[in-house]
Amino acid sequence: MTSASTPAPAPLGAPLAIIVLAAGKGTRMKSDLHKVLHPVAGRPMLEHLLANAKDLAPERQVVVAGHGREQLEKALGTRATIAVQDPQLGTGHAVQQAEGALAGFAGDVLILYGDVPFVRAETMRAMIERLHGPDAPAVVVLGFVPQDPLQYGRVLAHDDGRIAMMVEYKDATEEQRACTLCNSGLMAVKSADLFELLAKVGNDNANGEYYLVDIVNIATLEGRPCAVIVTDDADEVGGINSRAELAEAEGRWQQKRRVRAMDEGATLVAPETVFFAWDTRLGRDVTVEPNVVFGPGVTVADNVVIHAFSHLEGATLESGVSIGPYARLRPGAVLKAGSRIGNFVEMKNAVLGEGAKANHLTYLGDAEVGAGANIGAGTITCNYDGYFKHKTVIGERAFVGSNSALVAPVRIGADAIVAAGSAVTRDVADGELRLVRGEQLVKPGWADRFHDAMKKKKAEKAD
Repeated sequence: MTSASTPAPAPLGAPLAIIVLAAGKGTRMKSDLHKVLHPVAGRPMLEHLLANAKDLAPERQVVVAGHGREQLEKALGTRATIAVQDPQLGTGHAVQQAEGALAGFAGDVLILYGDVPFVRAETMRAMIERLHGPDAPAVVVLGFVPQDPLQYGRVLAHDDGRIAMMVEYKDATEEQRACTLCNSGLMAVKSADLFELLAKVGNDNANGEYYLVDIVNIATLEGRPCAVIVTDDADEVGGINSRAELAEAEGRWQQKRRVRAMDEGATLVAPETVFFAWDTRLGRDVTVEPNVVFGPGVTVADNVVIHAFSHLEGATLESGVSIGPYARLRPGAVLKAGSRIGNFVEMKNAVLGEGAKANHLTYLGDAEVGAGANIGAGTITCNYDGYFKHKTVIGERAFVGSNSALVAPVRIGADAIVAAGSAVTRDVADGELRLVRGEQLVKPGWADRFHDAMKKKKAEKAD
């Protein structure tokens, strides 16, 4: 994604449309959730793909759906047109369903797969640029060389990248299967050619389906060149079809992100135990101890320490902050410079001011804590009345004693002191002491008499 300091990529030479194939039933996932909506690094795999494609500024986006299309419609809103493939008769048939959505479009078409989420924008761009090469290929295919070719379709190509033939594994001879250049399924085609070629595709094959790859063979037989470009990263085109493959993709993504974090100046004490979200941002000289999990929406400034077993989501940590161990920061948590959250402290929709601290066993929800304030162990802001959330405001340098309950809406003034064990239901003025406790009752000798009586009673029962 382009940052403020990185110039935007040069525009493509022609308008671009993308077609994302997502009509498969995803039966191997064994899930009610559509396959392409399963998350990697806290983000649906389809959203990873669309975010990368966004760098190419497509004019139209079409997602071909079948089973679970209502989920895709809800997830995408107006960002893409949904084309329906029913029944599912192969990849070529799936792309044909996008013809109506691309009516009147004149430009390039990039065909992607919703369960292949990590295709880089630069790879997509290279495919489009090759489509406009001097030999004007009718179709550009993205190929890859996996460690194990398995049952991938093969791309039989000349040394210069011109394709001689493409064949699905089930239809390939042993000699053809010996080729290690495999078809990722991704293609770039000019809109003027795409549906004309698709109309010529038949289903005389082992599966009785309309294969998208046949447009390459048809164009080649007509004397039109087709070309393959090869990615140098086979993981880039790895498909995700099962829970196991989802976990493998998560592992690969996390490993790359950990390396990047350390390259950018963060210390990960036990990198393999730290998990990032797709949008986690870390500053320099950040230390992350073992077993820390970042959910989406976390920004961490320089010189922050995140102690072990902490969980962060939707939080902002300014410079010099320290949290944990065992801290939980929920959406809307903001820690100002130099503030501290200690063990077993939870924050939600709350701001902790500069230099303020809540070191133990505290819940701060819908709260604003002023600079330099001290929140004692066991303090909670009682923010919910069963129907509505209410806010607690704690002034600068205020001291809230241990085991206090601040019943919102309530305001604690600057330099005020709330005595330990208080349940505060009314505002506390600046500089005021608020002590809310029942009268302490003292009965000398009562406990001794009680113990004597109980021991005697127990002895009588034993007899």
